[in-house]
Amino acid sequence: MNAHVLQAREVTKVYGGTHALKGIDFGVAPGRVTALFGENGAGKSTLMKILAGIEQPTTGHVELDGRPVRLLSSRDAADQGIAIIHQELSLCPNLSIQDNLFLAREIPGAFGAIDRKAQRQATVAVLNRLEEDVDPNRLVGELRLGQQQLVEIARTLLQQARVLIMDEPTSALTAPEVEVLFRVIRELTAAGVAVVYISHHLDEALEIADDVVVLRDGSLVATADAAEVDIRWIVAQMVGRDQDALFPSREPVLGEELLTVRNLMVADPDVPGRLAVNDLSLTVREGEIVGIYGLMGSGRSELLETLAGKITPVSGDVLLTGTPLGGVGIRERIERGVALVPEDRQRDGLVQTMSVGENISLAGLSSIAGRLFLSRNRERAAVARTISDVTVKTSGPKAAIGSLSGGNQQKVVIGKALLTGPRVLLLDEPSRGVDVGAKADIFDLMAAQARRGLAVLFTTSDAEEALHIPDRLLVLARGSLVGEFRQGELTREELMSVSDGGAPTTAEGPR
Repeated sequence: MNAHVLQAREVTKVYGGTHALKGIDFGVAPGRVTALFGENGAGKSTLMKILAGIEQPTTGHVELDGRPVRLLSSRDAADQGIAIIHQELSLCPNLSIQDNLFLAREIPGAFGAIDRKAQRQATVAVLNRLEEDVDPNRLVGELRLGQQQLVEIARTLLQQARVLIMDEPTSALTAPEVEVLFRVIRELTAAGVAVVYISHHLDEALEIADDVVVLRDGSLVATADAAEVDIRWIVAQMVGRDQDALFPSREPVLGEELLTVRNLMVADPDVPGRLAVNDLSLTVREGEIVGIYGLMGSGRSELLETLAGKITPVSGDVLLTGTPLGGVGIRERIERGVALVPEDRQRDGLVQTMSVGENISLAGLSSIAGRLFLSRNRERAAVARTISDVTVKTSGPKAAIGSLSGGNQQKVVIGKALLTGPRVLLLDEPSRGVDVGAKADIFDLMAAQARRGLAVLFTTSDAEEALHIPDRLLVLARGSLVGEFRQGELTREELMSVSDGGAPTTAEGPR
């Protein structure tokens, strides 16, 4: 095995009384992809921040090419060939793609001016490398989430790094975009770049990895050659329990039909003339969990946003307990009992300047208000109850929302929705960007709400979730419903076939 180009030696990190890292030895070799696994709070991000110069170790040191080095800032690390793609996007939505790529790294031209022609050429080249055909002058805020993630990746590729740290780089990418990224990663490793790859999509990370490292509770607990392990082994090392235990078992008790959708047609907000949802009908009953499986572009998010009142449909009907919701806006739908947990929690689910408690209570203030003024006592009690119910790990309701891990931020968004007292709970990719432990907590929450009599409708692009969580699974492809199945009726291979527009197949042929 190649010698490590970058290595942490006996690194510890202490925040107050919390030991985030406990004597970590971790290294990456040129030309290899090291997949780093661990639950939220295991220490992955802290370790990567130390390697990228964002944080300093409490004890221990970092070595570059075998020599101790002090990385005093991310710019210092970048100057020495270490680049990082953060899990949460750090783009400026009001700037163009080109300006985002060269922000604080502008190419100088004549007489101290910026060489915008050279910047545009470089922007076009890196976007072509990622097979993304988009105008470099387009504002980042106008791009869908997956395109924004590719812009973040493109910005890092321009740095010509020797060590590239990728934290959840594919959480919003389509399957074809993931394939393109994997091609780029293989090109980088072939050129001798060392890659650290962090992802909660375990099968995906295992596919691209050469080496596997697992952290748990701030300690390095396992290392292995990627070719010698499987997902079950990784999960067991991460959480100390078998993968099957992550999916709650339940016997649904179904009541009346709460949500009814008839012949729904929804225009694509980004592509005029195209239908994001085409003649779709579905129902969800009390106590039922219905899953919608579809890849990016299937119309899953547009469907849920239409049900929540954010998008006005072209035609069709949405009914709550038999009452049409046509013309009813978001606020009134919330009051009537329809709540949405959006896909992009950072942009649509949280207010970054507010605390954990303020975010939780924001949508449900009307239910905890007094006759004339907001009752602070009621608000505090409601927030404390919600933090406990959805198991948010936080120092308290006054903690900054940005201090929480991705999984705990997602629980805050779910808690905010539950505080409105919904009858129908809509969740758009609720496990996106969270670790397996937090996923299990979220699945348990969904099951608990169904037992309380809520109608739960959620979307996912994760095949294992689609096969194990819902009582009934609907499969979307290009805006149309192409299949409906009870739990246990499909294999992973059959699900892939159906979602691609084919029929479920067995070894003997089509069903």
